[in-house]
Amino acid sequence: MPATARTQTLKFKIGDKAVYPAHGVGVVERIETKEISGAILSFYVIRILDSDVTVMIPITNVQNVGLRELIPPEKVNQVYRIFEKKDVVIDSTTWNRRYREYMEKIKTGSVFEIAEVMRDLYILKKTKTLSFGERKMLDTARNLLVKELALAKLVSEDEIEKNILKYFEK
Repeated sequence: MPATARTQTLKFKIGDKAVYPAHGVGVVERIETKEISGAILSFYVIRILDSDVTVMIPITNVQNVGLRELIPPEKVNQVYRIFEKKDVVIDSTTWNRRYREYMEKIKTGSVFEIAEVMRDLYILKKTKTLSFGERKMLDTARNLLVKELALAKLVSEDEIEKNILKYFEK
């Protein structure tokens, strides 16, 4: 069972919240075992809170897909510090190249990378009209962050949204 030994570092139980990159926070609803091509595999069955979509992730593949625990409450201020840094250089390439770069950051599942995407798009929004894709990405980044930070701090999403907006209304 060497594959199981590799995944012991991140073990979820039924009821745990987990972040699935680019999809958001989900709840482990059950752990199932299935036989696939003669191999017995165990899966986390996770319901994504925002979309109510259910995903099955092989337990042996948790690290590869980037499934992770919620950010600890004491790290939330690090996210806010990213918003404070306004002297960033926004890539002046075409919107679709920026979109691809931002999408790569969102796909990492890192709350800090998602915060950078959100900050950069808010800064860009002050100087030009965002494309449809950029507006959609800003909404995605905001939704991912708000949900996770609210759950991490055990406060309402509205409270988190207000805290975030303070950084961009200045």
